[in-house]
Amino acid sequence: MAQPVEFGPWPRLGYVGSLLDRAADRRGDAAFLDAALRNPRSSAVAIGGELIVLRQNLGANPLLAVSEALSLGAAGEPVLLGVNQDAGVFAVGITAEKATALQADGKLFVGDLRSLAMRGQVAPEVLQPIATAKALLTWHARHGFCANCGAPTRVTEAGWRRDCPACGVQHFPRTDPCVIMLAIDGERCLLGRAPRFPPEMWSCLAGFIEPGETIEEAVRREIREEAGIGVGQVTYLGSQPWPFPMSLMIGCFGEATSTALQIDRNEVEDARWVSREEVGLMLKRQHPNGLFTPPPMAIAHHILRAYVERGADVLRGG
Repeated sequence: MAQPVEFGPWPRLGYVGSLLDRAADRRGDAAFLDAALRNPRSSAVAIGGELIVLRQNLGANPLLAVSEALSLGAAGEPVLLGVNQDAGVFAVGITAEKATALQADGKLFVGDLRSLAMRGQVAPEVLQPIATAKALLTWHARHGFCANCGAPTRVTEAGWRRDCPACGVQHFPRTDPCVIMLAIDGERCLLGRAPRFPPEMWSCLAGFIEPGETIEEAVRREIREEAGIGVGQVTYLGSQPWPFPMSLMIGCFGEATSTALQIDRNEVEDARWVSREEVGLMLKRQHPNGLFTPPPMAIAHHILRAYVERGADVLRGG
């Protein structure tokens, strides 16, 4: 790079860093759950559709009292997110219509999760349970009936399982693994654009892992399918829960073995090789053409920053 871009402290990933004990061993304890719901120090986040409902003051503890969340008209049983200093933290689902009405009323904070994270409106250790709540409640909304026999299912294990009384099958919340990766060719890397991106935003390529695939195989397949680029060595960086709706983003680097682009416009809007120096300017939002990357709370930002700071050495891991 001609002039290395100076960055500040390494940013924190979004939707990570919860201080809660998930208390998995207590999810089937009816007495514990009843006491936790009645505990005046217990709290809850209410979610209706895409809208998150919190206290108007988004200070140290923006979560609602459990009784307040339930009074909004719970659309299902409360889900235990975890325990914090012997007090329970719950997720309560309400209807999208109720959340919209609360937003118009203005007495409570009502907003979408993505904006809440992008603006840093709540502390990271609070944002993570909210993200978990969003993913879990979305799963419940989509799994009211047994995928095996079609009968209605019932909530068990404090919201972490649904059982079918007709055929006995147990259903557990799912997480969809998704690779997000940067193909590297020395001092340049491969960036792409999805149609949903804001104008001038470029990012890493990404795609879901298919049944029977390893992470490495998915990285190579997705880059080949979307941009026609071959990839050899694959190196893992880190991961991020992504509650849109229930994914785990697995961040990787891949060493390009070819460079001629063959873009599949059905998969991506565009793709291009970008110099390491340019990526640094994009991360800092100082690119002369206004190009930029995803914000610091997204793992794509961390992948790109690691490449800018370390170059192709990222392929060696560590």
